Amino acid sequence: MNATDRTPADLLRSALAADPARPLVTFYDDATGERVELSVATFANWVAKTANLLQGDLAAEPGDRLALLLPAHWQSAVWLLACSSVGVIADVQGDPAGADLVVSGPDTLEAARACRGERVALALRPLGGRFPQAPEGFADYAVEVPSQGDRFAPFAPVAPDAPALAVGGVELTAEQLVARAREDAAGLGLTAGSRLLTGRTYDTWEGLSAGLFAPLAAGGSVVLCRHLGQLGEDGLAKRVESERITNTAV
Repeated sequence: MNATDRTPADLLRSALAADPARPLVTFYDDATGERVELSVATFANWVAKTANLLQGDLAAEPGDRLALLLPAHWQSAVWLLACSSVGVIADVQGDPAGADLVVSGPDTLEAARACRGERVALALRPLGGRFPQAPEGFADYAVEVPSQGDRFAPFAPVAPDAPALAVGGVELTAEQLVARAREDAAGLGLTAGSRLLTGRTYDTWEGLSAGLFAPLAAGGSVVLCRHLGQLGEDGLAKRVESERITNTAV
């Protein structure tokens, strides 16, 4: 990654310029057997579409606060980078009542209704599938995002010193987030080409860092495992081998 990268969106642009075809996020749900692998290019395309939805249809602006009520999931990673691209503060598991808009999974819809702004719901079904019927009062992400543009340009430049992420009572600017991600990457032993397997949840900085930001900052990739405890030791050993894992943070 470039030493001049100051926001998570910068990190993604550098990854795209370096090698768009390499894997970036490989997601497993060990409760359902789902596996999804996204190259840098495919992930960046999802981010661009989501950022266009956020900035355009949802009218989000830099400095707005988005309550992100999602588990560790590849679509959660997309939303984190989309927020960074627009300049929206991603408030992970934040209070919807105090947010300008909310993005919710299927298990947090009732809590998400406290948000008076725009509400988006994700079914978190395999292959990004939609709800059989969209929850009342919510836009279905899987319905709204496919028609969005494949390229994104922010209406206003994203300031590296503006708040970007809130998690576990800690708020980070984009620049602070990138610096911490680089520190964590070094602590985890990540270098360009590393493949990190993690079963950490997305409700702490440590989980977000291992599950997205540190591998991105290092020029590596992440194998993000939800419900990893259901896999068992033999299954984990086979996954480490099959996915060519170089580092773990479980």
